[in-house]
Amino acid sequence: MPRPNWFFAFPIDGSFVLELPALPSNFRRFHPEDVHLTLAFLGGCGQMAAERALSALDERLNAERFTPISVSLAEVVPMGGTLRNYSALSALLDQGRAEASANIATLRDTLTRTASDRTEKRPPKPHVSIARPRARASAADREAGLAWAAALRLQSVHARLDRIALYTWNEERRDRLFRIVAERPLH
Repeated sequence: MPRPNWFFAFPIDGSFVLELPALPSNFRRFHPEDVHLTLAFLGGCGQMAAERALSALDERLNAERFTPISVSLAEVVPMGGTLRNYSALSALLDQGRAEASANIATLRDTLTRTASDRTEKRPPKPHVSIARPRARASAADREAGLAWAAALRLQSVHARLDRIALYTWNEERRDRLFRIVAERPLH
């Protein structure tokens, strides 16, 4: 198995994914406990670097006030790579988009710089991934995935971003992709 990725995210109650229509062939629905809104992607930095970033997060949370954010989901769009070769189908935010973007912009670079001495060049784009195409997904499968995403109506899905978690890969990735290593509440 390749070196596991690490990232910080706001965990979200993902029980709504169980009620979504069946996915097209060669797609994987996120497990409800894997649903999250990414704050900072650290990549394959290793556990020690991720723990340094967790310490940096603790310092920021102690020095500044970050309050919970109420959010609602909006349209589902392809994310990562190109439109033809996207890596996930993700819901953007409706309610709470500006606040979540501000928190990402405020914290992300501190965390990535601490873990791997890099910063993100793209502006924050808060999103909640709900499905991924499998490696064997064909162009037709991916087109079907886009049609599936376009038909979804998730505006009734509301969540509260009230904690930040450090995630890494789950050892057994058959059911769950990720596991939470540590969590910090927002006050």
